[in-house]
Amino acid sequence: MIQISGMKKVYKGSDFQVEALKGISLEIKAGEFVAIMGESGSGKSTLLNCIGLMDSFDEGTYILNGIEVHNLKERERNILRKDYISFIFQNYELMRNYTLYENIEIPLLAQNVKRKKRRELIEKTVEKLGIEGILDKYPYQISGGQQQRAAIARAIVADNPVILADEPTGALDSKNSQEFMNNMMLLKALNKTIIMVTHDEKIANYSDRTLYLKDGEIQ
Repeated sequence: MIQISGMKKVYKGSDFQVEALKGISLEIKAGEFVAIMGESGSGKSTLLNCIGLMDSFDEGTYILNGIEVHNLKERERNILRKDYISFIFQNYELMRNYTLYENIEIPLLAQNVKRKKRRELIEKTVEKLGIEGILDKYPYQISGGQQQRAAIARAIVADNPVILADEPTGALDSKNSQEFMNNMMLLKALNKTIIMVTHDEKIANYSDRTLYLKDGEIQ
Protein backbone atom coordinates (compact mmCIF):
# COMPACT_ATOMS: atom_id res chain seq x y z
CA MET A 1 0.00 0.00 0.00
CA ILE A 2 2.64 2.57 1.12
CA GLN A 3 6.34 2.41 0.29
CA ILE A 4 8.65 5.26 1.26
CA SER A 5 12.39 5.33 0.69
CA GLY A 6 14.87 8.05 1.66
CA MET A 7 12.25 10.72 2.33
CA LYS A 8 13.82 14.04 3.31
CA LYS A 9 12.11 17.30 4.19
CA VAL A 10 13.90 20.57 4.94
CA TYR A 11 12.23 23.76 6.15
CA LYS A 12 14.18 26.84 5.09
CA GLY A 13 14.00 30.49 6.02
CA SER A 14 16.13 33.56 5.47
CA ASP A 15 18.26 32.75 8.51
CA PHE A 16 17.48 29.13 9.37
CA GLN A 17 17.30 25.62 7.99
CA VAL A 18 15.62 22.70 9.76
CA GLU A 19 15.95 19.13 8.51
CA ALA A 20 12.57 17.74 9.62
CA LEU A 21 12.89 14.32 7.94
CA LYS A 22 16.29 12.73 7.46
CA GLY A 23 15.87 9.95 4.93
CA ILE A 24 12.81 8.13 6.24
CA SER A 25 12.21 4.65 4.79
CA LEU A 26 9.19 2.52 5.67
CA GLU A 27 6.56 0.19 4.28
CA ILE A 28 2.95 -0.06 5.44
CA LYS A 29 0.76 -2.89 4.23
CA ALA A 30 -2.90 -2.54 3.21
CA GLY A 31 -5.16 -2.91 6.24
CA GLU A 32 -2.35 -2.26 8.73
CA PHE A 33 -2.76 0.07 11.72
CA VAL A 34 0.47 1.93 12.46
CA ALA A 35 1.04 4.40 15.29
CA ILE A 36 3.75 7.07 15.11
CA MET A 37 5.21 8.39 18.35
CA GLY A 38 7.94 10.84 19.24
CA GLU A 39 8.69 14.00 21.16
CA SER A 40 7.56 17.41 19.92
CA GLY A 41 9.69 18.37 16.93
CA SER A 42 10.63 14.78 16.10
CA GLY A 43 9.06 15.02 12.64
CA LYS A 44 6.01 12.82 13.17
CA SER A 45 3.41 15.36 11.98
CA THR A 46 5.64 16.33 9.06
CA LEU A 47 5.83 12.68 8.04
CA LEU A 48 2.06 12.32 8.31
CA ASN A 49 1.51 15.45 6.20
CA CYS A 50 3.88 14.14 3.51
CA ILE A 51 2.13 10.76 3.49
CA GLY A 52 -1.22 12.58 3.25
CA LEU A 53 0.01 14.75 0.34
CA MET A 54 -0.66 17.87 2.40
CA ASP A 55 3.03 18.76 2.20
CA SER A 56 5.76 18.05 -0.32
CA PHE A 57 9.14 16.47 0.40
CA ASP A 58 12.56 17.35 -1.00
CA GLU A 59 14.18 13.96 -1.64
CA GLY A 60 13.20 10.32 -1.80
CA THR A 61 10.45 8.20 -3.29
CA TYR A 62 6.87 7.58 -2.20
CA ILE A 63 4.64 4.93 -3.77
CA LEU A 64 0.96 4.81 -2.80
CA ASN A 65 -0.93 1.75 -4.02
CA GLY A 66 1.47 1.38 -6.92
CA ILE A 67 1.36 5.07 -7.90
CA GLU A 68 4.67 6.94 -7.82
CA VAL A 69 3.64 10.02 -5.86
CA HIS A 70 7.04 11.68 -6.20
CA ASN A 71 6.56 11.94 -9.97
CA LEU A 72 3.10 13.54 -9.88
CA LYS A 73 2.19 17.14 -10.58
CA GLU A 74 0.31 19.12 -7.93
CA ARG A 75 -3.09 18.68 -9.60
CA GLU A 76 -2.53 14.92 -9.85
CA ARG A 77 -1.52 14.78 -6.19
CA ASN A 78 -4.72 16.59 -5.21
CA ILE A 79 -6.83 14.07 -7.11
CA LEU A 80 -4.94 11.18 -5.55
CA ARG A 81 -5.46 12.61 -2.06
CA LYS A 82 -9.21 12.99 -2.67
CA ASP A 83 -9.54 9.43 -3.94
CA TYR A 84 -7.30 7.63 -1.47
CA ILE A 85 -6.90 9.52 1.82
CA SER A 86 -9.18 10.66 4.64
CA PHE A 87 -8.06 12.74 7.61
CA ILE A 88 -9.10 12.85 11.27
CA PHE A 89 -7.60 15.78 13.18
CA GLN A 90 -7.42 16.72 16.84
CA ASN A 91 -9.59 19.80 16.19
CA TYR A 92 -12.03 17.75 14.07
CA GLU A 93 -11.91 20.16 11.07
CA LEU A 94 -15.69 20.40 10.87
CA MET A 95 -17.23 23.36 9.01
CA ARG A 96 -18.69 25.58 11.72
CA ASN A 97 -21.65 26.79 9.68
CA TYR A 98 -22.56 23.35 8.31
CA THR A 99 -24.77 20.89 10.17
CA LEU A 100 -23.27 17.54 11.11
CA TYR A 101 -25.15 15.96 8.21
CA GLU A 102 -23.69 18.51 5.79
CA ASN A 103 -20.18 18.00 7.20
CA ILE A 104 -20.39 14.24 6.81
CA GLU A 105 -21.81 14.66 3.30
CA ILE A 106 -18.85 16.70 1.98
CA PRO A 107 -16.71 13.83 0.58
CA LEU A 108 -19.76 12.23 -1.03
CA LEU A 109 -20.53 15.48 -2.84
CA ALA A 110 -16.94 15.60 -4.06
CA GLN A 111 -17.38 12.04 -5.38
CA ASN A 112 -20.64 12.99 -7.15
CA VAL A 113 -22.66 10.39 -5.23
CA LYS A 114 -26.39 10.75 -5.86
CA ARG A 115 -28.58 12.26 -3.13
CA LYS A 116 -30.49 9.11 -2.24
CA LYS A 117 -27.31 7.07 -1.97
CA ARG A 118 -25.67 9.82 0.11
CA ARG A 119 -28.50 9.72 2.62
CA GLU A 120 -28.46 5.92 2.81
CA LEU A 121 -24.70 5.86 3.47
CA ILE A 122 -24.83 8.61 6.06
CA GLU A 123 -27.81 7.18 7.95
CA LYS A 124 -26.23 3.72 8.08
CA THR A 125 -22.92 5.11 9.33
CA VAL A 126 -24.16 7.55 11.98
CA GLU A 127 -26.38 4.88 13.52
CA LYS A 128 -23.29 2.77 14.22
CA LEU A 129 -21.64 5.77 15.85
CA GLY A 130 -24.65 6.82 17.89
CA ILE A 131 -25.07 10.33 16.48
CA GLU A 132 -28.17 9.78 14.35
CA GLY A 133 -30.23 12.08 16.58
CA ILE A 134 -28.04 15.20 16.25
CA LEU A 135 -27.43 15.47 12.50
CA ASP A 136 -29.30 18.79 12.32
CA LYS A 137 -27.04 20.40 14.92
CA TYR A 138 -23.96 22.52 14.24
CA PRO A 139 -20.49 21.64 15.59
CA TYR A 140 -20.56 24.40 18.19
CA GLN A 141 -23.80 22.96 19.64
CA ILE A 142 -22.40 19.53 20.54
CA SER A 143 -19.62 18.00 22.63
CA GLY A 144 -16.06 17.30 21.52
CA GLY A 145 -16.71 13.57 21.56
CA GLN A 146 -19.73 13.98 19.29
CA GLN A 147 -17.71 16.16 16.92
CA GLN A 148 -15.03 13.48 16.81
CA ARG A 149 -17.63 10.83 15.93
CA ALA A 150 -18.87 13.07 13.11
CA ALA A 151 -15.29 13.29 11.81
CA ILE A 152 -15.05 9.49 11.91
CA ALA A 153 -18.39 9.21 10.10
CA ARG A 154 -17.09 11.52 7.38
CA ALA A 155 -14.02 9.31 6.98
CA ILE A 156 -16.14 6.15 6.81
CA VAL A 157 -18.56 7.41 4.15
CA ALA A 158 -15.68 8.69 2.02
CA ASP A 159 -14.58 5.04 1.82
CA ASN A 160 -10.96 5.96 1.09
CA PRO A 161 -8.46 3.16 1.74
CA VAL A 162 -6.10 5.25 3.88
CA ILE A 163 -7.04 7.02 7.14
CA LEU A 164 -4.59 9.50 8.67
CA ALA A 165 -5.13 10.70 12.24
CA ASP A 166 -3.02 13.45 13.85
CA GLU A 167 -3.25 13.40 17.68
CA PRO A 168 -6.98 12.57 17.43
CA THR A 169 -7.42 12.03 21.18
CA GLY A 170 -5.31 14.99 22.28
CA ALA A 171 -8.34 17.08 23.28
CA LEU A 172 -10.42 14.21 24.70
CA ASP A 173 -10.73 12.88 28.23
CA SER A 174 -10.00 9.21 28.98
CA LYS A 175 -13.62 8.09 28.49
CA ASN A 176 -13.99 9.79 25.10
CA SER A 177 -10.51 8.63 24.08
CA GLN A 178 -11.56 5.04 24.74
CA GLU A 179 -14.77 5.57 22.78
CA PHE A 180 -12.83 7.12 19.91
CA MET A 181 -10.49 4.15 19.68
CA ASN A 182 -13.43 1.76 19.72
CA ASN A 183 -14.75 3.64 16.70
CA MET A 184 -11.35 3.59 15.03
CA MET A 185 -11.40 -0.18 15.30
CA LEU A 186 -14.57 -0.07 13.19
CA LEU A 187 -12.42 1.45 10.46
CA LYS A 188 -9.79 -1.24 10.89
CA ALA A 189 -12.52 -3.87 10.60
CA LEU A 190 -13.32 -2.34 7.21
CA ASN A 191 -9.71 -3.12 6.21
CA LYS A 192 -8.66 0.52 6.15
CA THR A 193 -4.98 1.36 6.38
CA ILE A 194 -4.64 3.60 9.46
CA ILE A 195 -1.66 5.79 10.33
CA MET A 196 -2.01 7.69 13.59
CA VAL A 197 0.28 10.18 15.30
CA THR A 198 -0.14 10.06 19.07
CA HIS A 199 1.68 10.94 22.27
CA ASP A 200 -0.30 8.40 24.30
CA GLU A 201 1.23 4.94 24.75
CA LYS A 202 -2.17 3.46 25.67
CA ILE A 203 -3.64 4.69 22.39
CA ALA A 204 -0.63 3.42 20.44
CA ASN A 205 -1.19 -0.04 21.91
CA TYR A 206 -4.28 -0.41 19.73
CA SER A 207 -2.08 -0.42 16.64
CA ASP A 208 -0.44 -3.38 14.93
CA ARG A 209 2.94 -1.73 15.41
CA THR A 210 4.45 1.55 16.57
CA LEU A 211 7.13 3.64 14.86
CA TYR A 212 9.25 5.91 17.06
CA LEU A 213 10.70 9.06 15.53
CA LYS A 214 13.55 11.12 16.96
CA ASP A 215 15.14 14.11 15.25
CA GLY A 216 13.59 13.20 11.91
CA GLU A 217 14.64 9.56 11.93
CA ILE A 218 12.96 6.25 12.75
CA GLN A 219 14.57 4.67 15.79
